[in-house]
Amino acid sequence: MLHRTTLRHARKAAAAMVITVAALGLTACQQASTDASSSPSASSPSAQATQPPTAADKAAQSAPKATPSATAAKSDARCTDQLNYAGDPRSNAEINSIGAETGHCPAPQKADTPSGTPKKPDVSCTDQINYAGDPRPNAEINTIGEKTGYCPPVQDQ
Repeated sequence: MLHRTTLRHARKAAAAMVITVAALGLTACQQASTDASSSPSASSPSAQATQPPTAADKAAQSAPKATPSATAAKSDARCTDQLNYAGDPRSNAEINSIGAETGHCPAPQKADTPSGTPKKPDVSCTDQINYAGDPRPNAEINTIGEKTGYCPPVQDQ
C-alpha cells in the first residue's frame, strides 16, 4: 500500500513540475514582448511628448518608403529554386549570391537582344547584308528582320 501512495505522490510532483515549467515559459515569453513594447517612447503618448526625437527617429521619418521589386529570399532556399530564371543571362551562382547578399531574390532578366545585326529602317536585311551562300529564302530572312528588328546572322550551307 505504501508503494501506491509513493507512486501517486511522484505522479503529482511530476505533473506539478510540468505545469510550473510551462507557466514559467509563458511568463518569460510575455515578459519579452512586454519589455519591447514598454519602452518609454512607446508606452504612452505623454512619454513620447516629453522625450525629444533621436537622430534615428528623424532619419526613419524622413526616409522614403521603398518597396523592393524583387522577391524576398527564403532563408534556406536558393533563389533559383524559388523563381523561374529560364532565359536569364546570369549564372545560377550569380543569382543565388545576389539573393544571399541582399536578402531578396533578383527579378529575372530576359536575354531579349537577339543575335544578329540591328536592322536599318526601311531597308530589307537582304539589301543590308550579303546573304550569298545562305540556304534560306530572302523572304524568310527579311521576315525575321521585320519581326525582331535584327537581321539574322548568315548561315553557311
